[in-house]
Amino acid sequence: MMVRTIVAGFIVVMLGGTQQLRAQVLIDKVAAVVDKEIITESDVAERLAMIAMQNRLDAADPGLKKQVLESMVSEKLILAQAILDSVTVTEEEVTRTLDQQFQNIIRQAGSEQRVEELYGKPVSRLKREYRPEMKKQLLIQRIRQQREASMLVSRREVEEFYEAYKDSLPSVPEELELSHIFLKPKPDTTQEETTRRTLTVIRDSIVAGGDFADFARRYSQDGSAAGGGDLGWAKRGVVFVPEFEEAVFSLKEKEVSKVFKTDFGYHIVQLIERRGETVNSRHILLRIQQGPESDSAAVEQLRLLRGRALKGESFAELARKYSEDEETKSIGGDLGRVAVDQLEEAFAGVVKNLKEGEITEPHRVPVRASYGYQIIYVRRRVAAHAMNLQDDYKRVEQMALFVKRNRLNTEWVEELKRSIYWEIRL
Repeated sequence: MMVRTIVAGFIVVMLGGTQQLRAQVLIDKVAAVVDKEIITESDVAERLAMIAMQNRLDAADPGLKKQVLESMVSEKLILAQAILDSVTVTEEEVTRTLDQQFQNIIRQAGSEQRVEELYGKPVSRLKREYRPEMKKQLLIQRIRQQREASMLVSRREVEEFYEAYKDSLPSVPEELELSHIFLKPKPDTTQEETTRRTLTVIRDSIVAGGDFADFARRYSQDGSAAGGGDLGWAKRGVVFVPEFEEAVFSLKEKEVSKVFKTDFGYHIVQLIERRGETVNSRHILLRIQQGPESDSAAVEQLRLLRGRALKGESFAELARKYSEDEETKSIGGDLGRVAVDQLEEAFAGVVKNLKEGEITEPHRVPVRASYGYQIIYVRRRVAAHAMNLQDDYKRVEQMALFVKRNRLNTEWVEELKRSIYWEIRL
């Protein structure tokens, strides 16, 4: 299947195509029928517009339109098989995915009110209308994942793939093997106490009768502020950091928590509704501002660690002991291998010209809505070269697996066409 649908893409189609369809009255025709599902001409037009926009293709190309329709038929065949195989997704999964997608849409639009103005409907109604389609997309995704989880390639298959395609495989660009030590500036106690007291005053005002959403829009320093602090639906153990999860799951509906702290800053949270182990909540976040002294302390500590590494101490051991990057500290700060031509501009300027064994001076890096400081160690420079099995086995293996999955999925769809009714009418 040359065109593959993803759940996020469905939301883009939904909101990208809605305005076009509202601007004109269409007598929709059936483009295809697959089992009990139909695909309309407007369905095809919306998907075609999305694919063309995302890949900078000509939407008027009849060949592209044919590919898109065939891909949509393949999806419906897979959906039909998922239903026959009793593949399921929970209502909580559908709710969570819808909420996550709409949170993204609201952030892009600027506010929930703006989304509702654009599409002439409340967000709650949009969610209800597109819930059935979201469930179908998740079923398709689930059965594909179940099939692909068991698809592997042997060493022989990798070698055969390499021999068949080695003359057309892309060259490997110059790469760097990097490690880092990352530190967060520590706020001074005065600033932290000021932040906590400010949020306590805000909480007192809300408890006294103030509107939580209004206070969130005015004061919260989180991306959810424009939507009144609404975080949508979230399942226990999936989205929230432990401190936040503990606070929100301890609340009764409509109750406002006491002020509490996470790595993001100080929060208060209100539980809007709870359904078992899933909650809908909203919060207000005040970040703890770091002063110049906090930054200077982090930079000075990194300079000391850099000096120790240059004198012979193991950079990996220093990273394990001192780095505050939880994702890499246990593996010695290993950032893996990165292509030089794919480095972000600011990052490239720091490491691009370093030699093997060199360590950068401390420099500032953005982290979500905050920042920190790091030093980077260039463990190895790998020159650009033709792809080969000795140096690039994992890369070749992934390419071989990708091709195998596509082939097997195409064969599977052809089998489904022989057992499930389908017809293209366009």
